[in-house]
Amino acid sequence: MSKIPITVILSVKNEELNLPSCLSKLGRFDQIIVVDSGSTDQTMNIALSEGSEVIQFQWNGKFPKKRNWALQNANIKNEWILFLDADEFVTEAFVDEVAIKIKDEAFNGFTVQFENYFMGKKLKYGYGFKKSALFKKSKGVYEKIDEDLWSNLDMEVHEHPIIEGKVGIIKAKVIHKDFKNLDHYIAKHNAYSTWEAQRYLQLQHSQNSQLSLNQKIKYGFLNTGLLPAFYFIGAYFLKLGFLDGKEGFYLARFKSHYFFQIQTKLYSLKKQI
Repeated sequence: MSKIPITVILSVKNEELNLPSCLSKLGRFDQIIVVDSGSTDQTMNIALSEGSEVIQFQWNGKFPKKRNWALQNANIKNEWILFLDADEFVTEAFVDEVAIKIKDEAFNGFTVQFENYFMGKKLKYGYGFKKSALFKKSKGVYEKIDEDLWSNLDMEVHEHPIIEGKVGIIKAKVIHKDFKNLDHYIAKHNAYSTWEAQRYLQLQHSQNSQLSLNQKIKYGFLNTGLLPAFYFIGAYFLKLGFLDGKEGFYLARFKSHYFFQIQTKLYSLKKQI
């Protein structure tokens, strides 16, 4: 069977728990590039043993971060690129659909949808998760945000890709399931909230018309102080998160607290100005 002409770029650091499951499902793609940030566990050995190309990235605290850097520096063989994290696992249905969709010349990119797991349980309700992670390298780039070590995030997590032309959607979902523990989840979102607070302050002093709709809604609600409550009500009640049991409650609560962290950090930062 001929390989699908897509280069998969995996951005990783200390992902020995997730990487084996991720890589094992990528065999039908033509090229796999693992961009590592100095892992101290078995991440590099796992990637090399699976035949992946491995390149090292060291962030200097400024633009570009890992994904834009890979677009500029990696030896990418294919026009189509799929960006994945180590805790994102493709399915056969997803791969089958992608193999067909990229042949449509009308599209320069596609939005990928995710099937979310939390604390080991598959969630059927709550807010969905999607991102434009599949696009042509000549037509897409992640947004440029000037920052100076706002956090330790060396990868574009909240920066969205800017894609020239029409963007479609892949119906088959990718599984998002992190095998790391809850402490990791909490620490990760603490770093995310620090970044978000700094980003919000930057936006107040600049004009940026390239925000996504979700970003505009999120940053707009931050002005009201009601975003944590609105998110919990929406995720747990309106989106039926309560039907996912305790895991649905915990996730809605953690995410609402995440927005509370952003608001609190914003208040603290503004007092320092």
